[in-house]
This record gives sequence, structure tokens and C-alpha cells, in this order.
Amino acid sequence: MKFGIRKPSLKKSLKARTTGRAKRAVKKSVVPVYGKKGMGWVKNPKKAAYNKVYRKTSFSIFDLFKKLK
Repeated sequence: MKFGIRKPSLKKSLKARTTGRAKRAVKKSVVPVYGKKGMGWVKNPKKAAYNKVYRKTSFSIFDLFKKLK
């Protein structure tokens, strides 16, 4: 488990910003429960619990800049 600051990845950040919209639209039209709140707990509770703890115990360098403003 990672504690503290996360190392930023430009490659992953760019991919997340560019590939999402069309793919999400198709999935949402095909799978009725896709993107609904809390579905991560239903689908894979172990991963959902890990992600919840990870997000609370680590932070991005960009979060530091947000707090300074």
C-alpha cells in the first residue's frame, strides 16, 4: 500500500483524458449498470476497499497546488 505522495505519470494521465468519452458512452448504452455509484463494491469488493484506502492515504503533487490556491 502506498502512503504519501504519488509519482505522476504523464502517459497514464494523457490516456485517461483522451480515450474515455466514446468508450464510456458505448458501455453505458450496452451495460445498464455501468457507471452507477457503488457498483465497484458489488463487482469486486476487495479492490474497492483497497482503492478507498489508497485514495485516503496518498495524494498527488497536483493536489498540493490546488491547496495553495
